[in-house]
Amino acid sequence: MDDQTLLRYSRHILLDEIGVEGQVRLRASCALVIGAGGLGSPAAIYLAAAGVGRLVLFDADLVDLTNLQRQILHTTDRLGMPKVESARAALAALNPEVRIEAYGERATAANLADVLPDVDVVVDCSDNRVTRYAANRACRATEIPLVSGAASGFAGQLAVFDFRDPQSPCYACLFPEDARGEDEPCATTGVFAPLTGVIGSLQAGEAIKILAGAGSPASGRLIRFDALRGGFQELRFARDPRCGVCGD
Repeated sequence: MDDQTLLRYSRHILLDEIGVEGQVRLRASCALVIGAGGLGSPAAIYLAAAGVGRLVLFDADLVDLTNLQRQILHTTDRLGMPKVESARAALAALNPEVRIEAYGERATAANLADVLPDVDVVVDCSDNRVTRYAANRACRATEIPLVSGAASGFAGQLAVFDFRDPQSPCYACLFPEDARGEDEPCATTGVFAPLTGVIGSLQAGEAIKILAGAGSPASGRLIRFDALRGGFQELRFARDPRCGVCGD
């Protein structure tokens, strides 16, 4: 790293848990972010700012006026632009060292299989269960850590599934596929804008820890945040031997 790079990341390098070695790991790593919306915006911003070498983005939507209340990657002058291209512009302006690959499509089992061989962590910021289950199965099959987040109304949640450990539970252990309910889109339920920043930032933090080898991932824990009350709750869970994805 040259002097400018060392200066850019100096506040991370000063942390004993990251240091120069951790920063070098970040620069050599790749993170895939599914969704460039409320959660994906802060997640991608912090990953880029932290110096993750390569970011892969998936999102099929266009920037809409209703997005701007919480989706901080996007701006008024980019209304109608594909979200991944708006995100690419914002992230490149923030940190031109980061290589960005943008896919203007929904993440599916097929396209995830194409990109995952070169990915080190997946940050699932999607807003629907079909995508979440597809990401879970793909990450489980390739043993890539998955950082999952969700937010609706005033409630958000975070969970890490560290598939480098064969005994790690998966998303379907926590939310079985055969018990899935209906998605609750923000268009009908609403969402508190800062909540998406809290959950997306927590997702970025877990991904950076995994990539830099700092601390321990929040694996086996469902972390819930109630923005209306201003409090966190934690639920521990284990691998379900009857799970349809990872069970015996």
